[in-house]
Amino acid sequence: QVQLVESGGGLVQPGGSLRLSCAASGFTFSSYYFTWYRQAPGKERESVARIVYTSSSANYTDSVKGRFTISRDDSKAAVYLQMTSLKPEDTAVYYCNAASMPLFGSNNYWGRGTQVTVSS
Repeated sequence: QVQLVESGGGLVQPGGSLRLSCAASGFTFSSYYFTWYRQAPGKERESVARIVYTSSSANYTDSVKGRFTISRDDSKAAVYLQMTSLKPEDTAVYYCNAASMPLFGSNNYWGRGTQVTVSS
């Protein structure tokens, strides 16, 4: 059974911090790279952050650079998104996505999402 389960979402005030977690199971974690996506009401889903092997391989969308940090812990089969200096425009449902590295296949999995609301 393949599973990606997001957690850590909730209500936070502008300027606050939140850490999202993505727990993976049912596949070979080390053979996948991970991407956090988000979708706000009335907007299309967008890529927020991506990590291949380590934090040094990470890339971010311009609007979150310097504020968000993606990381992975292969021993725990988990991916994290540390969010700081949160803004109301960060409000969205955040999704975890796993994609197999080309040499290991072409699989793609999605979590169900976790709501993040930034408001005073």
